[in-house]
Amino acid sequence: MGYVQAMKPPGAQGSQSTYTDLLSVIEEMGKEIRPTYAGSKSAMERLKRGIIHARALVRECLAETERNART
Repeated sequence: MGYVQAMKPPGAQGSQSTYTDLLSVIEEMGKEIRPTYAGSKSAMERLKRGIIHARALVRECLAETERNART
């Protein structure tokens, strides 16, 4: 919900837009750190979802990097 997908520019390669999405998710996760320390359960849940989303994006970036390395 709070994790906005970055707009994909025209002609962007898949890995670049995935990487941009990853940076956006990491930036949003940073905003949840302080409220989590303060005990906010909703911030903790958003942070958990962000971590899960970031892990998936990292896997996509790695897969794209491997595909590019083979060609």
